[in-house]
Amino acid sequence: MKKSTAGIIALIIIFGMFIFGGRPFFETVWEFPGNFESIKNFPSAAVPLGSIPLILLLLLGTGVFITIKLMLPQFRYFWHGIKVTAGTYDDPNDAGDLNHFKALSTAISATVGIGNIAGVATAIYYGGPGALFWMWISAFFGMSLKFAECSLALKYRDILPDGSAAGGPMYTIEKGLGPKWKWMAILFAAFAVICSYATGNAIQSFTLSDQIYSEVTQIVGTTSWLTVQHHLFEGFDVSIVHLINGIVIAFLVALVIIGGIKRIGNVTGILSPVMAVFYFLAGVTVLISNLPHLIPGIGLILDSAFNPPAAVAGAAGGTFLVFLNTMLWGIKRGLYSNEAGQGSAPIAHSTAKTKYGVREGSVALLEPFIDTIIICSITGLVIISTDAWHHTLFYKTYIDPNFTGQLYNSSLLTSYAFKLGLEWLFPYGDKIVTIGVLLFAVSTIISWSYYGDRASFYLFGQKAIKPYKWGFVLFVFIGAIAELETIWAFGDAALGFMSAPNLISIILLSGVLRKDVREYFSMKHVPYKDRKK
Repeated sequence: MKKSTAGIIALIIIFGMFIFGGRPFFETVWEFPGNFESIKNFPSAAVPLGSIPLILLLLLGTGVFITIKLMLPQFRYFWHGIKVTAGTYDDPNDAGDLNHFKALSTAISATVGIGNIAGVATAIYYGGPGALFWMWISAFFGMSLKFAECSLALKYRDILPDGSAAGGPMYTIEKGLGPKWKWMAILFAAFAVICSYATGNAIQSFTLSDQIYSEVTQIVGTTSWLTVQHHLFEGFDVSIVHLINGIVIAFLVALVIIGGIKRIGNVTGILSPVMAVFYFLAGVTVLISNLPHLIPGIGLILDSAFNPPAAVAGAAGGTFLVFLNTMLWGIKRGLYSNEAGQGSAPIAHSTAKTKYGVREGSVALLEPFIDTIIICSITGLVIISTDAWHHTLFYKTYIDPNFTGQLYNSSLLTSYAFKLGLEWLFPYGDKIVTIGVLLFAVSTIISWSYYGDRASFYLFGQKAIKPYKWGFVLFVFIGAIAELETIWAFGDAALGFMSAPNLISIILLSGVLRKDVREYFSMKHVPYKDRKK
């Protein structure tokens, strides 16, 4: 069967499952096999290990496996990654599209996004402060996963006749594992297309639109002709503001993504560092002003991660299920934020101008550190140290059922936390989050368009690129007018499906990777400027 034919069949089946399965099907992806009652309470209702999702075990298990097999690459190769990113070894004559910094910026622009603002808030909203600890765990092992998947992606990439690069897990699977695994490469590429429309697009567009809508309602209220919401059908309550947001965001994205990877790299090379520094400084200002609450906040994170509120949770597995809920939300939002193991970032890193896969892998392992250990921690600590986390479903359900305050989720919780944290300085701290959402969402959408672009190219060739891009722009608009729970559930499902083929390929090719790592670090690495002398 031709690759394009198999790709069409796969996309039709996947879209069909998502459309007809609806939200219950989306949520099943992160519940399986615990969605079966016969498995859920194994070995007992008090300790229902069967409730642990398979995708969570696969993600953490692969991260632990690679960390052990490569002997802690996140520590051993961290400094080398910094030097490579700084351009120390950049050779302009190497094949590829982008230098190491722009490749990293493109990937970071996709990872440093709404997950850092809305994703962290959602994890705490449902999982409590302890969810942040599990995000850190996902980042630690995620550094190994990023190192592995991006090293392999560059090793097995294709250099096209025009000199551009095409790579990613679909090439890694087909070329690294051989033709008999081609079906899994096609499956990954199909899921990557779907995921680019959901995780990297609609969720970002939704959060940006929702944040702008919230700002407008503060001015004109919720009953104005601009802001009053009209129910269209399930999952879509739309206002004029939402429609305008969708049109404007879609137009801005279209202006950039039609230009291809080099324009994307130029835009993200500027936007990514600016947005990260801006948000980091604002968050640090809040934490410094709340310094007396910072250490207790960290203690609360650690305590909540391992000691769930048993008194409220109740008996018969309640404590364990609260613990599992916290861990699941932390891992799930951690994965969404840093994308380790998902297979998206390797598509960007495979464009780097180098002939050494491991060299680019050492750059990639910096991503989860920057994204989750630094930026997600800023968001989480701001929410916790300001006590904004009291306005969450977790707090009301497990800590204080009598809490009567307003509940905030997604970016609105983060906005509320920044407003509380900066009210000593000025009354508009929440506007910082609005600006952050704008920068993060747009840069992530732009970068993710390239991921789906390359997956479409793998499946159908150059002729598919324009239709894919216009479909992508359409989903920007759809995300801007949709509702929170449906969009996040759709994105989570796509993310889980996309990760599985990539993780399997990492495990099967881990022996090849270890050999490459040994060979690369046995070489003498001379800075490019010294080689020219």
